[in-house]
Amino acid sequence: MAMEEGVATLAPVAALDAAALIERFKKVRRATEALCEPLAIEDYVVQSMPCVSPAKWHLAHTSWFYATLVLEQAVPGYEQPHPLYRYLFNSYYHGVGEPFLRAERGLLSRPGVDDIYEYRGSVDRHIVRFIEQNEIGDFASVIETGNNHEQQHQELMLTDIKHVFSRNPLAPVYRDRAPVLGGTPPAMGWKPFPAGLAMIGFEGGGFSYDNELQRHQVFLDAFEIADRLVTNREYMEFMDDGGYRESRLWLSDGWDAVNNLGWQAPLYWDQFDGRWWQFTLAGLREVDVDEPVCHVSHYEADAYARWRGVRLPSEEEWEIAARSVPVEGNFLELENFHPVPLIGAPDGGLKQMYGDVWEWTRSAYLPYPGFTPAPGLLTEYNGKFMSNQMVLRGGSCVTPVSHIRPSYRNFFQPDTRWQFSGIRLARSV
Repeated sequence: MAMEEGVATLAPVAALDAAALIERFKKVRRATEALCEPLAIEDYVVQSMPCVSPAKWHLAHTSWFYATLVLEQAVPGYEQPHPLYRYLFNSYYHGVGEPFLRAERGLLSRPGVDDIYEYRGSVDRHIVRFIEQNEIGDFASVIETGNNHEQQHQELMLTDIKHVFSRNPLAPVYRDRAPVLGGTPPAMGWKPFPAGLAMIGFEGGGFSYDNELQRHQVFLDAFEIADRLVTNREYMEFMDDGGYRESRLWLSDGWDAVNNLGWQAPLYWDQFDGRWWQFTLAGLREVDVDEPVCHVSHYEADAYARWRGVRLPSEEEWEIAARSVPVEGNFLELENFHPVPLIGAPDGGLKQMYGDVWEWTRSAYLPYPGFTPAPGLLTEYNGKFMSNQMVLRGGSCVTPVSHIRPSYRNFFQPDTRWQFSGIRLARSV
């Protein structure tokens, strides 16, 4: 990763030889543990809602991945430190065995945090030894999947810690950071793209997930995409205009969520004395109106777009647009852990395509033509979730920069708000 002028920049990823694979494995594992350094021992265990996992569980599950999908399969006689680890730290791999209930991960006070770090150390030593002493063949791709899988959990761990801390009246600070200052963003502009055939999906060397394949051709009508993200100021205008009270703006399930869950603003926002405040990983702060709006569901993003008289982009439109700019932005490595205002004067190009917030699209998460799930136990990684989910693109302020590419497809259920998710608009021509 290169660091230039306040952006995290993606460098090209070549095929990894054994030494490079070991170095990448160690780097990813160290990065996960570094994210835990601000935590008190009590913070590792809390589960604030069923979708949130304790930090301790993330540390264990990412180790379970290598132990179960690599070491147990490739190293004769390998046994996990405790036979129940295979059950306790399984997320959703029913091909391995029945997983421990997701909603009850916070009940696992034992094994302790020290035991989990010992587990990680043991797995690390075995993986390095396996790579050094064997022709690892197809297991190289499984290990690289494990590295990317752990980077996903680095992001999830921070989103989960934020939710855990937000439930504490003390409003704990994960890591104190001065707000990043930027100018007031210019009026939203629109970048046009012509109608025509386009190729969608992963291309080139390096790593990709199975859901980015097969690369295929689509026809897109002419469209325009907004040159920047929607800001808090702009979203407040929607709120002030009664956006959360106007049923005609909302999809049916979204309107049910507004009424049943009492949505009146993005997640983590509260109003005191007529001013909006938000909880961040740096504690409670007044809402910066120039930052990209964050922690909104697909339903809220869609309702806002309708209110503006436009729409959300399809994932194909987003991908075509994103290829026109480099993969750089406000990512995990900059350690802002929060979206930042647009910095720099407009130049007619697209801004904030990567980093800051995951961008909701209007596309359902479905298989591409010719999609084939990954072989073996990895077949459960992505394919079985291709129902009742919506696609997000671009990464966020807690996504590692080396984890993102134009073809990367994230997905969550449309009512999800605890992710760092925001809004970019599009319109048909």
